[in-house]
Amino acid sequence: MTKNTLCLLTLGLLVGFSSCVSNKKTIYFRDIPTDSPWVNLPAYHEPLIQVDDILHITIQTIDGGTTAAINQLSGAPANAGNPAAPTIGNNVPTGYLVDEEGQVTIPILGTLKVAGLTTPEARKLISGAASKYFNDPTVQVRFANFKITVIGEVAKPATYTVPNEKITLLDAIGMAGDLTIHGLRENVLLVRDNNGQKEFVRFNLNSYETFESPYFYLKQNDVIYVEPGKSKVASTNVARTQAISIFASAVTIITVIISRLF
Repeated sequence: MTKNTLCLLTLGLLVGFSSCVSNKKTIYFRDIPTDSPWVNLPAYHEPLIQVDDILHITIQTIDGGTTAAINQLSGAPANAGNPAAPTIGNNVPTGYLVDEEGQVTIPILGTLKVAGLTTPEARKLISGAASKYFNDPTVQVRFANFKITVIGEVAKPATYTVPNEKITLLDAIGMAGDLTIHGLRENVLLVRDNNGQKEFVRFNLNSYETFESPYFYLKQNDVIYVEPGKSKVASTNVARTQAISIFASAVTIITVIISRLF
């Protein structure tokens, strides 16, 4: 075996080995134990209503006409008369905006403080206030702007409005079309607003321990960032890679020709 042949064989083995390693890194939760494939999920806590949240509030009674003003306003743009209200993309969320005091102002019922409550607690509060004016009111309260942002190395980076408050990290990644082949699965970053401060949490999607994280369930306004891996850097310069390949092939051919002539 010539020296040139040995070098080419060694290079091929290295490339093949690196491909195997990269393939392993793209597999989710590969360390799940086969003898006991069960994971205890963290306790789920209802998200709390915050300032600048938008609530969809409806009240139904036997006489539906008397609650028309309340329900109609819940179906109007939340920033009607308040240009500072947030928007998502080109769509304006509809509902009642929680003001800086943590309150919503509902026709007939007046002003109620809802910040810090869950939606079931807010429903109970509003139902109590509505009972003073209506017989046996049925109250529904839900978030109109419960949104999650997923950016970085995913197929469809965007801000997503979530109709269901109970959303997991995997749900958010699924909505974004999954990570690209270049996404760094062992270092996914969660950015969360927490009492006026930013909280940073990292996940390793290669490990099943992600399911046990107390941050597995997301909250409104959470941001998921998927960092690009080294393969992304390499793939951004395709022309250079192709040039190197052509040059290496040319050198190999010339070397073979010279070795046969001499």
